[in-house]
Amino acid sequence: MDGRDWNKFLLPYEQAVEELKVKFKLLRSELKKREEYSPIEFVTGRVKRISSTLDKAKRLSVPMDQLETGIEDIAGIRIMCQFMEDIQRMADLIRARQDMKVLYYKDYITHRKESGYRSYHMIVEYPVQTALGMKKILAEIQIRTLAMNFWATIEHSLNYKYKGDLPEDVKMRLSKAAEAAYQLDKEMASIRDDITESQKLFEDRSNLISSLINRIQVLYFYRRVREAAQFQLRFNELWENEDIWGLKSLSDDMDKAIEKSTRYEGRQE
Repeated sequence: MDGRDWNKFLLPYEQAVEELKVKFKLLRSELKKREEYSPIEFVTGRVKRISSTLDKAKRLSVPMDQLETGIEDIAGIRIMCQFMEDIQRMADLIRARQDMKVLYYKDYITHRKESGYRSYHMIVEYPVQTALGMKKILAEIQIRTLAMNFWATIEHSLNYKYKGDLPEDVKMRLSKAAEAAYQLDKEMASIRDDITESQKLFEDRSNLISSLINRIQVLYFYRRVREAAQFQLRFNELWENEDIWGLKSLSDDMDKAIEKSTRYEGRQE
């Protein structure tokens, strides 16, 4: 092991992971705000521990002075999707970005590993602006479904327990579990439209409720206490009866009341 400061060595990788996590989370929010479907369910990231990096470098015969180019997953991002079809769409979104460059990919979904592992890996070159200037970092982005991620997490834990030498019966059970996870993904894909429609309805309802509560607060702000209290009573009744159409009508009425209040305030100034 050389005498480099490993904490400083990891700094740009830590920065890259944090920036990439934020960017993909913002992409998810933007797609939802545009009322488009987002293939991103959630995003995680990590920087590989030095011990793991050195172990991998030894296994792959990567010289110590070539770690930055020889070990491509020191910075790692994982993007979870609901459906298998989302994985390719997410990969296309990454390829279209101007703030990173895709160097190559590994499709372990079409060509799963012998163990049963399925995931879509992309190696990207990502520039970070550090205190010492711009530095291009290699990062691995893994895209997988929730079922794939659950299986991979279990396999990783078992490999750690058995130090990579899994007993044959454990390998067989893991292989069967991988196939079960794959069949689950296929089944979910077959009812995707029903799932996404129900999720959209739930989200629309949640947004409508939040909007109505905010409107009531606005009326209190304009000192329209009586109107605000009346709207609150109507809201409580409609919400209790889960009357969505009634809530939408209430929203229109409240918009008119707020518009009237703002006009009045304007004349008072």
